[in-house]
Amino acid sequence: MRRLTDTDGLTEFQRDILATVRHFVDAEVIGVANDLDHADEYPHEIVARLKDLGVFGLTIPEQYGGLGEGLLTYALVVEELSRGWMSLSGIINTHFMVAYLISAHGTQEQKDYFLPRMATGEARSAFSMSEPGLGSDVAAIRTTARRDGGDYVLNGQKMWLTNGGTSNVVLLLVKTDEGAKQPHKNLTAFLVEKDPGTGETRPGLTIPGKIHKMGYHGVDTTELLLDDCRVPASAVLGEKPGRGFYQLMDGIELGRVNVAARGCGVALRAFELGVRYARQRETFGKKIGDHQAIGFKLAEMATKVTSAHQMMVMAARRKEAGGQSDVEAGMAKYLAAEYCKEVVEDSLRIHGGYGYSTEYEIERLYRDAPMLLIGEGTAEIQKMIVGRRLMSEYDA
Repeated sequence: MRRLTDTDGLTEFQRDILATVRHFVDAEVIGVANDLDHADEYPHEIVARLKDLGVFGLTIPEQYGGLGEGLLTYALVVEELSRGWMSLSGIINTHFMVAYLISAHGTQEQKDYFLPRMATGEARSAFSMSEPGLGSDVAAIRTTARRDGGDYVLNGQKMWLTNGGTSNVVLLLVKTDEGAKQPHKNLTAFLVEKDPGTGETRPGLTIPGKIHKMGYHGVDTTELLLDDCRVPASAVLGEKPGRGFYQLMDGIELGRVNVAARGCGVALRAFELGVRYARQRETFGKKIGDHQAIGFKLAEMATKVTSAHQMMVMAARRKEAGGQSDVEAGMAKYLAAEYCKEVVEDSLRIHGGYGYSTEYEIERLYRDAPMLLIGEGTAEIQKMIVGRRLMSEYDA
């Protein structure tokens, strides 16, 4: 029932892209996602197909070999991929965010060097602000970069890097000595190249290994250790130290739209599974979907799926148009994550005892959904951002 997440105003090219991704998900993802998830196995074959489909270059400008599509197309693709397996959206999300930040804030040399290889998926990227014990307090970052002649020397520990092991370029936000009184003005973004894998992947840069998680399997999540890691000054994003906080906040708005899109995709799949089971299972002489209690539940689930989708589309379009979208992105992330959790739980309830079995797909969705509540800022952080902005913009 595609009407729940149909999007008005798309071009024929956008619809063709979405139809291609949807067919790919139905034919090549849904049937293997549970096995890959249970094995916590990186989906090499699926990633190779995503490269062939051009997904890694979806938003990279055509002059660098990409498709040149905007945030809305990307968000809708993420929704489709997450409907099949949410981990796939994680594999491309940090890649997309780094490509966007290079396109928006990088030097021409950085664009020429990174973007053509990122468009093909040859270069794969990760993104890191977080540190142990840091959470959302970005201004309290402790990892440092000290200027030493024509280089910077990096020391510290970063946490929760999606694609930390599989990537070969990492965008890091660290503290530099810019002499500013406000802590956030002393933060600088670095583009650090490394080898894929674990262990010491460049002198002074170590990926200890994969962090084991409740859900969100397949995609690798890691720490990153820096011990006198030397990088050239040209590795500074845009070659402008002290601008990292503003640059990455620009990227975080994209990340929040991405998380909202993931929530929409997971919720849609949970709804589809709930409807399918409600049409198959019979009690008291009729299908359980014909019982009013289940019919009401399905109606509530469908309403939440549609509401989250429309909020996500609105936020993506506003950001894509160049407007300030911190409120809209925060609202979309908050609403979609919460509704996703509720829809997934309702679908599990419809499945009854079978929903608790690892043989059923809904069990995987039930483990994946909580990540959306905390990724790219918790619900409390989103409400704080939105509330502060509303207080500053609305007159009494």
